[in-house]
Amino acid sequence: MENRASSEPGAAEVLPQHKFDYRALEAYLKEHLPGFEAEPEAKLIVTQYRSGQSNPTFYLQKGFQEYVLRKKPPGPLLPKAHQIDREFKVQKALSSIGFPVPKPLLYCSNASVIGTEFYVMEHVQGRIFRDFTIPGVSPAERSAIYVAMIETLAQLHSLNIHSLQLEGYGIGAGYCKRQVSTWTKQYQAAAHQDIPAMNQLSNWLMKNLPDNDNEENLIHGDFKLDNIVFHPTQSRVIAVLDWELSTIGHPLSDLAHLSLFYFWPRTVPFINQSSHFQEDVGIPSMEELISIYSRCRGITPILPNWNFFLALSYFKIAGILQGVYSRYLLGNNVSENSFLFANVVQPLAETGLQLSKRTLRTAQPHVDTTRQLFAQSKRGQEVLTQVKHFMKQHILPAEKEVIEFYVQNENSENKWKKPLVIDKLKEMAKAEGLWNLFLPAISGLNQVDYALIAEETGKCFFAPDVFNCQAPDTGNMELLHLYGNEKQKQQWLEPLLQGSIASCFCMTEPDVASSDATNIECSIQRDGDSYVINGKKWWSSGAGNPKCKIAIVLGRTENTSASRHKQHSMILVPISTPGVEVIRPLSVFGYMDHFHGGHFEIHFNQVRVPASNLILGEGRGFEIAQGRLGPGRIHHCMRIVGLAERALQIMCTRAAQRVAFKKKLYSHEVVAHWIAESRIAIEEIRLLTLRAAHKIDTLGSSGAKKEIAMIKVAAPRAACKIIDRAIQVCGGAGVSQDYPLANMYALTRTLRLADGPDEVHLSAIAALELRDQAGSLRAKV
Repeated sequence: MENRASSEPGAAEVLPQHKFDYRALEAYLKEHLPGFEAEPEAKLIVTQYRSGQSNPTFYLQKGFQEYVLRKKPPGPLLPKAHQIDREFKVQKALSSIGFPVPKPLLYCSNASVIGTEFYVMEHVQGRIFRDFTIPGVSPAERSAIYVAMIETLAQLHSLNIHSLQLEGYGIGAGYCKRQVSTWTKQYQAAAHQDIPAMNQLSNWLMKNLPDNDNEENLIHGDFKLDNIVFHPTQSRVIAVLDWELSTIGHPLSDLAHLSLFYFWPRTVPFINQSSHFQEDVGIPSMEELISIYSRCRGITPILPNWNFFLALSYFKIAGILQGVYSRYLLGNNVSENSFLFANVVQPLAETGLQLSKRTLRTAQPHVDTTRQLFAQSKRGQEVLTQVKHFMKQHILPAEKEVIEFYVQNENSENKWKKPLVIDKLKEMAKAEGLWNLFLPAISGLNQVDYALIAEETGKCFFAPDVFNCQAPDTGNMELLHLYGNEKQKQQWLEPLLQGSIASCFCMTEPDVASSDATNIECSIQRDGDSYVINGKKWWSSGAGNPKCKIAIVLGRTENTSASRHKQHSMILVPISTPGVEVIRPLSVFGYMDHFHGGHFEIHFNQVRVPASNLILGEGRGFEIAQGRLGPGRIHHCMRIVGLAERALQIMCTRAAQRVAFKKKLYSHEVVAHWIAESRIAIEEIRLLTLRAAHKIDTLGSSGAKKEIAMIKVAAPRAACKIIDRAIQVCGGAGVSQDYPLANMYALTRTLRLADGPDEVHLSAIAALELRDQAGSLRAKV
């Protein structure tokens, strides 16, 4: 056993007042901690982390094994403080669902082993930023770190305490009143002198409790930058530390605690380590953090009683620091600068009083008008939160495995199959109810709800498939739901909704300009109780999928007495029907798109199917197509917003990492402008997408024709430009398989042709605009 200085950052020799029996600890761990004796000859090294003001924390090293131990401080303690069994319990619950915490390994309630209760958790290797200004990183990375932090907080507050089995972890309702009462008592028990501002702040808080004090979320209690471990090289949270103050209560208390530094008094040097903190490049404003938090949780950014929670946070931190100073006087504290806290309680309490007097207007964050104008339903907010969590925890970590599968099988007979991990993810998504989200009649979501959900899934090429929300199946399922008869629904729609089969849509033809759909030549001719189909189709997406069992075919059922838009019909053709010949896959810029089943040329040679396979009736093909393409087109655009976000993320990461001509790429004005222009473009297409979705929700697809056409042009164009900039920033790597950008560009460029080329939509927009303008002029006259 050794007690010595450590190479672990922040750890040093154990303080005399915190030493314990290392031999007893080692003997206990040998018996109770699996894997501890992997190197029996190695010595146990114990050092102590000097940061933090609460439960003593120790770094344990035995050979290549690394652990962290937390225990109660020695000596007399304040009532209900330092309950480390609660820390262990909440970390165990969070670790079980994949929330970023160090994995708890062992809890010991036997104080005779080392003198107090303790627990052991895994050691997480990463970066902890003690200085809130995060010096030494680029502005882009600094901003990304703050965004990752606030997103993690929103994720925590979105968790279900019942699913975590933490119902009894806190009382819940009445949290704010209990907090004021608890910290008043804690302060009074630790006070070394009378501070009138603390008494005044306590009285104000008790008289101004929120009307609705019934929020019941899992909260951290001390959520701030230096309690978070970030990935060694990425701006990603890998562990949240120090759960001593966690409980069930109001989530805004955590958000306000995180926002303390925006108002920190200049005379108090403890947290405000830079005298120009709020002016540091890359640090988001409080309003920006609140906006991000609100968006992730799907709540309004107008936070009720915000000044109360800010004042409560200052009262609480003042009480905590009073307790730190009290433990210093008793000789129980770790920090060597604890004596300084004797003089900070008063200015903190005075700051809290000032915040309590803020007017309602200045107490509220900036209003996100997008969210107010295109508000999600409560159900939409809940599903969006679930999807974000599922994407982060399961889909994005599997991306590399999926890509490697297709690289390895590019020229094998398995190239059209999907890796087993996709089936596993589908089962998980279905079990969580994240299935068929695109179809309002089943999901209960409207188009605005789904727009923001589809944006999330658009960030990963196989995510829509995991939620059974992939094209062309979504459009085909919508079509059958709207226009299919009961038999057609039972035979084809039900298995599509279950995900047990897949489908393709056959409209475009190689021999005619299919942008004018009246040119379609494939014939569908009645012959007794059957229809006979003859013709050539191509760009039939998904036909290579081994699960593809049914094709919906648009063809001509010519009726010379009908108008040119009533001479076509749609019919269901099982792929296994004699005469259906799958000719060849078509590549997009050389990509075969194996995951989505490719894009195939298919010939129909005297294909005979029952007359009951006709959808809706003869001559109804264009009517059905318009119904299918309305939501279908906008679903593509919804996903493109997410894809563009992913491309911008890649661009920013690369710009922050690479150096050219002796400075980071983002320092070159042209790259900075690309980043700015890309952000502007994404916000523009998101707004237009939401407007089109809102119009569909309120006026139907026919009432949203112009908005659908506009976003169909705008979204792929904008995304192509953003991806192109990202490729340029990544250089040679951008066009290689090391980045997804080339494939993203190929798919996005295709969408300027799919569901109608840009030029057709522009003509439609112009005609609708002229009609609207003419109507406006007539109204004025």
